[in-house]
Amino acid sequence: MAFYLKKTKLKGRTYLSIDESFYSHEKKGTAHRCYMSLGSVETWMAKGIHDPISHFQKEVDSLNQERSQMNSRKISDVSPVLYLGYFPCKSILEKLHIKKYVDYFQLTHDFQFDLYELLSSLIYARTVNPCSKHRTFHEVLPNLYDTVHYSYDQLMDGLSFIGNDYMKFVEIFTVQTRKVYGLDTSKTYFDCTNFYFEIDREDDFRKKGPSKEGKKEPIVGLGLLLDSNQIPIGMRMYPGNESEKPVLRDVIGSLKSQNNVTGKTIHVADKGLNCAQNIASSKKNGDGYLFSKSVKGLPETEKTWVLLDEGWTDVKDKKGKLLYRYKSCVDSFPYKVEHEGKEFLVRLSEKRLLTYNPSLASKKRYEINRLVEKARSLTASRAKRSEYGESGKYVDFKDKDGKKAEMHIRQDAIDKDLAFAGYNLLVTSEVEMADRDIYNTYHNLWRIEESFKIMKSDLDARPAFCQKESTIKGHFLICYLAVLLERIFQFKVLENRYSTSEIFRFMKDFKVTKAETKYINTATSSDIINELSERLKLPLMNYFLTESQIKTILNQKI
Repeated sequence: MAFYLKKTKLKGRTYLSIDESFYSHEKKGTAHRCYMSLGSVETWMAKGIHDPISHFQKEVDSLNQERSQMNSRKISDVSPVLYLGYFPCKSILEKLHIKKYVDYFQLTHDFQFDLYELLSSLIYARTVNPCSKHRTFHEVLPNLYDTVHYSYDQLMDGLSFIGNDYMKFVEIFTVQTRKVYGLDTSKTYFDCTNFYFEIDREDDFRKKGPSKEGKKEPIVGLGLLLDSNQIPIGMRMYPGNESEKPVLRDVIGSLKSQNNVTGKTIHVADKGLNCAQNIASSKKNGDGYLFSKSVKGLPETEKTWVLLDEGWTDVKDKKGKLLYRYKSCVDSFPYKVEHEGKEFLVRLSEKRLLTYNPSLASKKRYEINRLVEKARSLTASRAKRSEYGESGKYVDFKDKDGKKAEMHIRQDAIDKDLAFAGYNLLVTSEVEMADRDIYNTYHNLWRIEESFKIMKSDLDARPAFCQKESTIKGHFLICYLAVLLERIFQFKVLENRYSTSEIFRFMKDFKVTKAETKYINTATSSDIINELSERLKLPLMNYFLTESQIKTILNQKI
């Protein structure tokens, strides 16, 4: 409300105080409280102030004016928000001693900016607020605590440079990660994905191909090699029109050679990349494979084995509920492979692990029945063939003597899909591998896919808007390095106690807002914040943070 000078007579003396009027919710009206006690008029006169009342009235007026200015203060064109959630990545990056290697590029090129500062700040920005390079420069980089000293044009030039040599940067990070944190390459994992671009025309690098999202825009492919703990150790990009099946053979070979990986690489994949040529190539190179295979496409003898009741082992939870069941066999299976233009039949020794999941079976049966209902409804109304969509696989479209087509529900197709609902077949070259290990390894495929998901979702890597091939590669290098630092933080620091989504949520949410001389911590309390606060003795839980405390957080050695 307002300040005023209060005068109180007591025992022949006049006492002064600056009081404040305010709204009281208890009284539901105006109340008063003492803001500052000033002593008596007589005391101040003895100290040489001729008119204490006028003197302190000016102070009251000054306080009221200051409050008035605060109430009418306008917002700034500079955001008061600061991102601090990148401090684990900053600590890990410094521990890897990457700067001295990046500085060698600085010595041999006439950069007018600090290349390491550009590389590191783009990684930090990608973890706390992933967006386009234009928005990153104008909206995210200014809100990092550490100021950057390069222009937007220099950002694009630097991105182009690191993109041209992206494999060298990947190699530097892999070598340093192995030296500082250690890598387990006794077994490595590999998979591919692709990223689409918001452009209409293809170029030499962005080609139209089978997009994972079903998009029709040009795409580029990306292969990722991970160690046993799913920490990235290699990345390779290739034009989007190249089939993943032959490309992955070359990519695995070159990535292993570049990163001195001598252990066996298990190519873990879904049904998409399990062609005979890839399988034969893996065996020839001393590598292995593990993929899923459609049960419905098996030969009749194998289908019979699938539906037999013998040989199953049940896996239940603590309450006795069936989670899944499995059985396996080892045998020699035929594959047709091509060599020097000729096709050969080879037999490979494999282990096949069949699993049945009751929850998956219920879900599949629901989906099948929903499609059947749609097919019956459309058939009854004699709808066009184009309207059936996926449900068309349960309908037989027959053209009777050149007349109008007749449609019949294919009960055999429905019965077949219902019979095999919930079954999944895993095929592997690792015949000595225990059944449960095969199951768990395949289900670790989500770790590999999660690395792609991080790039696509958490790091907003697509759709990508970069135009030049070098800047495109630079963009994905930044995404790859952000994933690498997050994985090191997750597995080497937090010992895999928190999920990737929890970690990225922490990095994005840990922000402060500047208010006068202090900072207000706007992050929401979480298990990660609690643990880091306790373990590192950092004031991450404080509501108010000082400049000194923020510097302590950002300079923390994890």
